[in-house]
Parts: sequence; C-alpha cells; structure tokens
Amino acid sequence: MAQVTNFFVGANSGEGFQNLFSEIVDIENTYDFMILKGGPGVGKNTFMREIGRTMEEAGTAVEYLWCSGDPDSLDGVVIPELRCAVADGTSPHVVEPKYPAAVDRYMDLGRFYDLTAAKKASEEVKARTCAYKAAYVRAYHSLKAARQVELDAVSSIEKGFDGERLERRIKGIIAREFRARGGQQGRTTRRFLGSITYKGYIWRYDSIDVLCPRVYEFTDSWELAGAALAKLHTAASEKGWDTIACLSPEDPGRMEHLLVPGLGLAFITSCPGMDYGKKPYRRIRLDAMAETEGKGRLRFQSRMVALLREEAIDALKDAKRNHDALEAVYNPYVDFDGVRAQAALEAGRLLSYL
Repeated sequence: MAQVTNFFVGANSGEGFQNLFSEIVDIENTYDFMILKGGPGVGKNTFMREIGRTMEEAGTAVEYLWCSGDPDSLDGVVIPELRCAVADGTSPHVVEPKYPAAVDRYMDLGRFYDLTAAKKASEEVKARTCAYKAAYVRAYHSLKAARQVELDAVSSIEKGFDGERLERRIKGIIAREFRARGGQQGRTTRRFLGSITYKGYIWRYDSIDVLCPRVYEFTDSWELAGAALAKLHTAASEKGWDTIACLSPEDPGRMEHLLVPGLGLAFITSCPGMDYGKKPYRRIRLDAMAETEGKGRLRFQSRMVALLREEAIDALKDAKRNHDALEAVYNPYVDFDGVRAQAALEAGRLLSYL
C-alpha cells in the first residue's frame, strides 16, 4: 500500500496569504515539475487527483498538498521517489519555471475552455471574482485584529515563562534521541501542517501518524515552544537527519511542529484549536512552566480572539460560496474529458520513470 501524506503550502493569516509554493520541490534536485495554468473551474484539481490516484495505485509514495481556501481541493501533488511534482501555479501562488522543459514546465489547461461560450458569461465572471476577493480581504482584516490581541497575551505570558527549565528538557531529549548519522547535514522540507479555512481549523496530524510512530507533544497555549523546536531542528540537521519543519501560519518564522521521519520521531504543538487528540509517547506541559498573571484579562483576550476568528471563518465561507459560483459559471464551458485525457497522458509519463 502506498504511503500517503497530507500537508499545506499555503495558509490564511493576519498578514494575508502565507505562501511556501516556491518550496514545493527542491528545483535543483527535481526531475520533472508540472506547473498548471488556467483559471477557475478549468480542472486543475481534477488533473492533480488523477495524478495522485495513478501513483498511489502504482504503490509509489504520494504527498498531497491541500488548499487553504478549500481544504477538499488540491494545490499540489509530490512524488518524492521520482523527484516529480505537479502544482497549481496560478494566483495567489504564482509559480514560474526556472529551467523550462529541462526540469519544470507549463501545463496549460486554459486550452480546455470554450472561449466563445465563456465570453458570453463575462459579467457574471467579473461580479463573482470581485465578490470572492472582497471576502478574503474581510477575512484577513479579522485575522489581523485577532492576531494583534493574541500577541499581546503571548507577550504577557512570556514574562513569567521558565525557559531554562524547558532548555534542560530539550538538552536531555537531544542527547537521548538524536544519534549521529554521519555524512552531510540533513535536508529540511518546509510545510504547513494546517490552516484556518472556511471549515475552521484543519490540521493534518494524520501525516504525523504515517511518518512518526513516536510523538513528543508540547502542550502550549501561548507560543512558548518555538525556540525549543528550533534547537531540536538544528540538532537533528547537524546529525544528518532530514526533517519536515511545519511552520506557524500566523508567523512562518516560528516552527510549530518538527518531523524527523528517519527516526520515526515527531515534536508537535498541541493547544486549543490545534489539538493532537491522541496519546503521545511523551508529553511536555509548557503551560505549567509559565506563571500567569491577570487571568481575567487573558480569558477576555482569548474570547476576543475566538470571536474575531469566527468572523474570519464567516468571511472565508462567503469567499468559498462565491468561488464555487464562479467555477459553476465556467464548468459548462470546460472540456473535462480533455483534461482527464491529458492527466492520464502525464500519469503514464510518470509511470515510465519508475
């Protein structure tokens, strides 16, 4: 049975759309990277699902990259063993070839539109496009306000956090878990484990279950684990282990989860709204290492953050409704049989690389 993992390379945040699309693959070590072009409803998700399904049936590991706008739709598919991938290269995550044809290449699905028919629907297309983009602006405004309140609370908690106590724990874990592998420094793949979506928060802890049987869980309601995860990441890399660094959607400079698949080992953050929900190998209670003052104010701030993010989710739902309506305008004018035939052709090409 093929190994299947699920991540995101885009995320919604108070700073707008966070984007790791330039890191879907290491282009210097990639054999074939298809960059899909074409507008809404043209069949990009259909194309990528066909690629993923075919490779799964062939028994090859598949990494699915999901869309933060619609977590049931794909932004990309990576076939690590073949050093191949396919991704949606359109706005808001435009991707362009670096080594055209030799490594990466355009796949124009726009040619499957019936142009004459589509132009007759131009006014509805314009209205729906403006509506869904305006809804994203509202969502990001609410997320920004929530983040500002949240950061004030985090700053307050950090003042009473016993960082030295945690550092001692981390040193012990490094000594116990990270044997030297030798050779080159480990490679890092950067992903998001989840995002806030129109369905609320989605976290793909199932990928951790697939890759890492042993899980260290940091119970951390106030973003206290970032420095510890950075030290664990540095130690694992220096000892030669490849890692998957899962970044915070709100602050991509801060790590929230670290996977070391070669050791079957993961270090994850669990908190309200991002709850692992399973029994870990070890649990480290960071909340207990912080002395909190002004608990009434913290409760008020937490309620404000929750309300503002609910407002953002409502806006994301509005964006999804309008985007679905936009795709519905286009769908009758798309040759989906042609899209599937092109996907089957490209899937066959990938199979020939096995």
